[in-house]
Amino acid sequence: MTLGAWLHLIRPGDVLVALAGLGVCAQAVLLLWQGGAPDGVVVRAGGKVFAELDLSRRRIVEVPGPLGLTRIEIEPGRARVAADPGPRQYCVRQGWLSRAGAVAICAPNQVSLTLTGRGADYDALNY
Repeated sequence: MTLGAWLHLIRPGDVLVALAGLGVCAQAVLLLWQGGAPDGVVVRAGGKVFAELDLSRRRIVEVPGPLGLTRIEIEPGRARVAADPGPRQYCVRQGWLSRAGAVAICAPNQVSLTLTGRGADYDALNY
């Protein structure tokens, strides 16, 4: 059958149902497809909690480790490892973390940064 043969079967209610379905799908993507907003940050050094801070204001935290100081920048709603004495800089390359449950680990210097909050994204590490 051609397209013209199908057009006479479509009613105005069919179009409304299809548009409503598309609207529900679009709303679900916008609301549910994102990780939760972070509300705090936990900084660990040597496996122990170094600091628990909120993400409400801008600040810089320097964390001592075996190789030297790791500098962590915190801004409202996000945080990052700005500088680390480790050789490969993996944690620095991760950039800004802005989802609850996001983690940056500076393994050589034994420093980690975790964003906390409701609705954290889970992966195999968190399981």
